[in-house]
Amino acid sequence: MTARIGVVTFPGSLDDRDTQRAIRLAGAEPVALWHKDKNLHQVDAVVLPGGFSYGDYLRAGAISRFSPVMETVIEQAKAGLPVLGICNGFQILTEAHLLPGGMLGNDHLHFICRDQKLRVENTSSAWTVDYSAGQEIHIPLKNMDGRYVADEYTLDKLEAEGRVAFRYVDFNPNGSLRDIAGITNEAGNVVGLMPHPEHAVEPLIGSSRTDGLPFFTSILKKLVNA
Repeated sequence: MTARIGVVTFPGSLDDRDTQRAIRLAGAEPVALWHKDKNLHQVDAVVLPGGFSYGDYLRAGAISRFSPVMETVIEQAKAGLPVLGICNGFQILTEAHLLPGGMLGNDHLHFICRDQKLRVENTSSAWTVDYSAGQEIHIPLKNMDGRYVADEYTLDKLEAEGRVAFRYVDFNPNGSLRDIAGITNEAGNVVGLMPHPEHAVEPLIGSSRTDGLPFFTSILKKLVNA
């Protein structure tokens, strides 16, 4: 049976269609989910895509966190449903307290758009098992509020538990503490990152690489072996 992966569309989502395409290329069935619908329609995993949900008013992701669909996503994520938050989706996951810490404006106060080198730090999460520990990949990055912050206790805890999933390499594009580009929850089913793997799944687009495709093949492997 083909895995079904839901992609939530919020008002202001930009990359929901791109994410659906990446899921399809990986061999799964993308399922469009509307932010006002609490029903996840029996999907096997959920992606919160990038964009500027609700125009990033108040704080990036702060309003989307209260969308009806998030009530179900939060409940199901705590029960083990795999959830991936990309860029704005990462912001929503922190606002929903499914991931610790928060996101602030880039330290240089400018929007940034570039191909970014990352190092894979965690290969045990539901979304990273198809990577190798220490592998360096290139993933497109585009954000205004991408600076990951947390208190020292939380940062030390993330490091000690191996929950830093990705780290910026060579250049920190937004001032994220400890060069953190992505993290995972304790169970490993929830992952958030600022760069956009859905823009690196075909050699003719994005960074001309397919370094982002393993995100979506990882979840298929995890679901098959569950």
